[in-house]
Amino acid sequence: MIDLDDLEIYQHYDPDGMRNHIHQLPQQLREAWQKSSEFILPANFASIDKIIVCGMGGSAIGAELLRKFASSSAKPVILVHRDYDLPASVDSKTLIIASSYSGNTEETLSSFTQAMDKDCPKMAITTGGKLKDLAQTRQIPIFTIDYVCQPRAALGYSFIPLISLLARLGFIEGKSAWIEEAVQTLEALLDKLAENVPTSRNSAKQLAQRLFGKLIVIYGAGILSPVAQRWKGQFNENSKTWAFYETFSELNHNSVVGYEFPKEMADNTYVILLRSPSLHPRILARYQITSEILQKAKVKHEIIDSQGKDKLAQMMSLVFLGDWTSYYLAMLNQVDPTPVKVISYLKERLASTK
Repeated sequence: MIDLDDLEIYQHYDPDGMRNHIHQLPQQLREAWQKSSEFILPANFASIDKIIVCGMGGSAIGAELLRKFASSSAKPVILVHRDYDLPASVDSKTLIIASSYSGNTEETLSSFTQAMDKDCPKMAITTGGKLKDLAQTRQIPIFTIDYVCQPRAALGYSFIPLISLLARLGFIEGKSAWIEEAVQTLEALLDKLAENVPTSRNSAKQLAQRLFGKLIVIYGAGILSPVAQRWKGQFNENSKTWAFYETFSELNHNSVVGYEFPKEMADNTYVILLRSPSLHPRILARYQITSEILQKAKVKHEIIDSQGKDKLAQMMSLVFLGDWTSYYLAMLNQVDPTPVKVISYLKERLASTK
């Protein structure tokens, strides 16, 4: 197995520096909050009661995090839309946000183009591409991402501006303290998870070693449901490995019955249960009982707890651990975490079918 304490491997397998982007996530949160606080909101945003975020992959996960983060607020209704056709429910009080890092995601462009014929507020979050051109042509507000990386590595810029938007519109109580606690929590974690921290003291390296060669399943609940989804995507894209996610308490109504067959899967599967003190007490009880069921089925698993006092810090602390773990698993798999060649191939093939 690759020695994760050998710093030369990071130069060899990570020539594009994905590790540097993971390092910069705390700073991303702070900078995105500042920039979004200065973003000029059109007057018609004040009347919205629904938000539909059109996005895919790494550009959509910020909206998923927002949906759970703001779930206790009565308004607005927040939907994450991953499809070509805009929902029929769009009306004059629906804010359509197109989130595409590249600005060229075809599903997002299709939905947003359809929104041009709707009498509703609109905005775009992007670095450029066709989305920026479309928004500029129609004089639609654009939150421009200036950070150069893979879309999944720009999470701060796809998530924090959405929190700022809700706060400035009065839907949630905007607190800079939320951001600062999250930043400080991640900075403290960085001192424990970075590549120069030896495996004996680095929980992300240790977890990656336990996951090596396994089919990975991540469980989450409530505010951690999209965090589990983020872990799944990071294992897929960074580590180039099979991974799936499920959520409580739905998984207790079906998945727990399926641990029995095929028998050999028990030895080849590893289940991670992401937990937070902010979850409903009955959900927390389900974590413990599900762990007991996994133990009886002889499926390797572990519960990982969040850090921080507020919900945002708890969510982001586990996001950060997942990012580092997927990165170290990429090193163990001896693959470059940055490129996603299969997705590039798929896009090229789709383009050839037009």
